Amino acid sequence: MSNPLYGLVLAGGKSRRMGQDKALLLREGQSQLSYVAALLEGATERVFVSARRDQQDDPERGRFATIVDRYEDIGPIAGILSAMDEYPDADWLVVACDLPNIDAETLGYLVEHRGTGPFTAYRSSHDDLPEPLCAVYAAGSDAQLRRFVDDGIYCPRKMLINSDTLLLSQPNPASLDNINTPDDLAASVLEAAS
Repeated sequence: MSNPLYGLVLAGGKSRRMGQDKALLLREGQSQLSYVAALLEGATERVFVSARRDQQDDPERGRFATIVDRYEDIGPIAGILSAMDEYPDADWLVVACDLPNIDAETLGYLVEHRGTGPFTAYRSSHDDLPEPLCAVYAAGSDAQLRRFVDDGIYCPRKMLINSDTLLLSQPNPASLDNINTPDDLAASVLEAAS
């Protein structure tokens, strides 16, 4: 019996460089968080939103099943480990909320071609390194992630570089370009929340 595949939208970042909550940026009238969650609903059995403790009362995040980070100050890996703590028998399709070009084809291809090892990720179209924030983390791989954290390594990309990660080529090369600054936002399909 294979593990269920759950979706996790990483929406617990502090958006310091953007100056506003990236999950609440708008795309044709809906939040980017809602857009990514809807894509994941089409590709997984259940969808959850990862949030920091101080975000759990946010009305937009509250529209979704939320997993509150159990770890602090370790970046996106906090959300991934918290989800794996909550549902240890699930494989997780993890997607960051700040990918304006993410699409159903990208998620579908990843799910369809995922490997049997701990991690399946796309190869970056910019530097050929793993894209850890649109990737599948298999049940049980949290032990490996925790070893990195114990060694002071919190960067998910470094974790996947130094693991048995199946790397796929992106069907849509711009689909995983993220946005971090107001200039990035201005060049994207998203707009600031009013």
